Amino acid sequence: MDLSAFVGKEILVMGLGRFGGGVDAAQFAAKVATRVVVTDIAGGDRLRDSVEQLRELPNVEFHLGSHDPADFKRADVVVANPAVAPDNPYLDIARRHGRVVTSQVGIFFQLCPARIVGITGANGKSTTTALTAYLLANAPSPRPFRKVWLSGNIGQQPLLTILDRIASDDVAVLELSSFQIEQLAQVQRAPRISLLTNLTPNHLDRYGTFDAYCAAKEGIFRYQRHDDDAPAVSLFNAEDEVASQWFTRYREQPGRRCVPFRADDVDAQIRRAYRLPGRAYLSNLAGAMAIAASLGVGKDAVRACLPGFKALPHRLELVAEARGVRWYNDSKATTPPSAIVALEAFDCPEVLIAGGYDKHLPFDELGAKIVEKAKAAILIGQTTGKIAEAIHRASTTDQTTPIQFAASLPEAVELARQLAAPGDVVLLSPACASYDMFENYQQRGAQFAELARRVPA
Repeated sequence: MDLSAFVGKEILVMGLGRFGGGVDAAQFAAKVATRVVVTDIAGGDRLRDSVEQLRELPNVEFHLGSHDPADFKRADVVVANPAVAPDNPYLDIARRHGRVVTSQVGIFFQLCPARIVGITGANGKSTTTALTAYLLANAPSPRPFRKVWLSGNIGQQPLLTILDRIASDDVAVLELSSFQIEQLAQVQRAPRISLLTNLTPNHLDRYGTFDAYCAAKEGIFRYQRHDDDAPAVSLFNAEDEVASQWFTRYREQPGRRCVPFRADDVDAQIRRAYRLPGRAYLSNLAGAMAIAASLGVGKDAVRACLPGFKALPHRLELVAEARGVRWYNDSKATTPPSAIVALEAFDCPEVLIAGGYDKHLPFDELGAKIVEKAKAAILIGQTTGKIAEAIHRASTTDQTTPIQFAASLPEAVELARQLAAPGDVVLLSPACASYDMFENYQQRGAQFAELARRVPA
């Protein structure tokens, strides 16, 4: 597919999203199409911010509050939001009428002239993606690429807003979700360089089983392409069970170079230059360094620029310190394994704030880790009962963790203030999505950071 597939056509953008998930697709379509229809089951009031970004485009119209089958029959091209499942019945209508069904990420991969690095996983993918882009962008010259672009699911520059600025000698570093990888599988595309951080159960509300979730993620390797001058590069976390299995599966395939990485690959000098706590963050760094090495950036360059890298917002982010207590915002931890990583990052007493929207994930391992590591657990949201039960099951007569319940995040922060002593850490690491109480994890983390900064010094 090239740009001519869109020029002069009628394009339907399915799924605008409250946070602009379809805005760049609509903006891209408006530049080349004769007519653009944006459809979303949410009404205009809920989508106000996204609609305002497109309001001035003369060839864009909005069909909000429901989907009309006639739109899918008539459009030449349908661009689906990542949240739209591949078997959505409206997409089936478009296919039955011979329409092209694609996606934001599919368009990007089919039109981007640069080398693409793709990073996925259940945990650590955002940090690994940001680290990779940082190391490549700050590597000293000479280097075998011109400019580094950071995009994808990480929430930086939207994919299609940067497409016309990317040159063939650039590198695009993308965080890819399972939803985006499914969309790439539909056009049988994948990054030339692909990395898996780890895989643990997530999004079971969509996939049903862990095996189905893994199958969606595996597309990032299954559809990698190569040529005689540039093999596909596949990087796997050697400390993760699924990644290790995939390394064995793919290592013998011709035209592919498989690279394992582990936290212990990071030498002592580089560890001293790295500010993020815990072994999981060392694993993220090891993966980023392995990608950098595949693009000609070695350890000396990493060591020189690494001290300037800072933690991403909402990922073990130190947001306040008062009365000798450090407050960490880890709102991005929306699964039990990611909260376990956060608990393991500290060797001091921890007061944990956890809980939120129920994605039907198991909490048994988290409950055991809370009993092992946490001084106290303050639970909020839909999953309070499930997490409390997991803590009780893991408790013994010799070891348990006190549990308190809070009806809101401000109440949880006040309880944490009362429980924490000098030298402790208060950790918001919810292990759950935010949709029961907040619009997204960013809003949850921002509120926690603001409340933590108000704690009297």
